[in-house]
Amino acid sequence: MAPQGGVVFEALADPTRREILLALADGELAVGDIADRVQGVGRTTVSSHLRVLRMAGLVTERREGRFRLYSIDPTPASQLVGFVAQVYRDSLDELRSDARVAPRSAKGRSTATG
Repeated sequence: MAPQGGVVFEALADPTRREILLALADGELAVGDIADRVQGVGRTTVSSHLRVLRMAGLVTERREGRFRLYSIDPTPASQLVGFVAQVYRDSLDELRSDARVAPRSAKGRSTATG
């Protein structure tokens, strides 16, 4: 079952988790490598944030020996991009509609007093 949209937005609301996702944008990384790239947090904190990101469906985990390797899951990313595109489409359609309905100000009017 896919995570609900609210879970994704909650996961993305934290700046440390966004920084972790940016680190993973370069490719698959182990927890220690992620901790090295994220300022001011240790492995335990990174692991906690990765658990939230995994539960939100934003990252995947792969085990290799004693290491857990994480990477971005592109499925929710494409869903998020689709959602944001829809929001902008609706907003732009509304702005266009408002622009057609609202009277335009007359050209040549001066607001300065002489």
